[in-house]
Amino acid sequence: MPHDERAALLAAYDAQLRGAAEVQGAVSSDQSGPLWRALFDDGAFVSYESLEGLGSIEEVERLVAETVEHFAALPQVRSFEWKTRGHDWPAELDGLLRRHGFEPDEVETVMVGQAGHLAVDVQLPEGVSIRRVDQLPDRAALVTEASEVAARIFGDGPSGAEMLQRLDRMQGREQFWVAEARTATGSQVICSGRLALVEGTEFAGVWGGSTLPEWRGQGIYRALTAARARSAIAEGVRYLNSDCTSMSRPILERSGLVAVTTTTPYIWNRPAG
Repeated sequence: MPHDERAALLAAYDAQLRGAAEVQGAVSSDQSGPLWRALFDDGAFVSYESLEGLGSIEEVERLVAETVEHFAALPQVRSFEWKTRGHDWPAELDGLLRRHGFEPDEVETVMVGQAGHLAVDVQLPEGVSIRRVDQLPDRAALVTEASEVAARIFGDGPSGAEMLQRLDRMQGREQFWVAEARTATGSQVICSGRLALVEGTEFAGVWGGSTLPEWRGQGIYRALTAARARSAIAEGVRYLNSDCTSMSRPILERSGLVAVTTTTPYIWNRPAG
């Protein structure tokens, strides 16, 4: 992709998907300077569009220290995430965060592109089907099963109850999709993912996509993404975005999404005792 097109996608991402948009669905949120600070059922989170308005490294460090004090004063917060991007100022932010008790998690790639590029037909293995379930009467059992599958794959994640509460808060702006395999006794959730419509923007996020190991490499993740892309287009969405691991990045790139930057979550955990 030409540099100017990639730059335009990154500019749209920065302008539309950071700050207030990124704390959509929070239990509560507030602002401190350029920061949006949010509480979710499963933790807390910091987002911002830019820190450049602070003007100096000293002011950035002051804000980091103030933010740690803010969350440390809330006994229900055991940990929180400060989400960074690879193209952000200041370059010294890694050291500042580490000095104040943060540790970096896995680096992910931020992918952005036209929703239409992903809305393709994908042949599924025999006995596998995909559907949206958040609007169904039996959604509680399906979302709970899918959340348990995702937790087994990733090692952690929101519980079914937490995910159901989030879906309720989002009031239809977040969709929950599953891929199911037919079994002798019914069906089994083998992959799941969300489509998060970002109010007031041209974007929707595709999140999740955790596939059981024995079902990988058969097009299921790509088909789940295509189904969500078609749904996004029906809602008037122009762009899709995703923070992806090295496992899903090649699939999204083949589908037409573009790597525009990286993102690293820095995690602060409350000291023991």
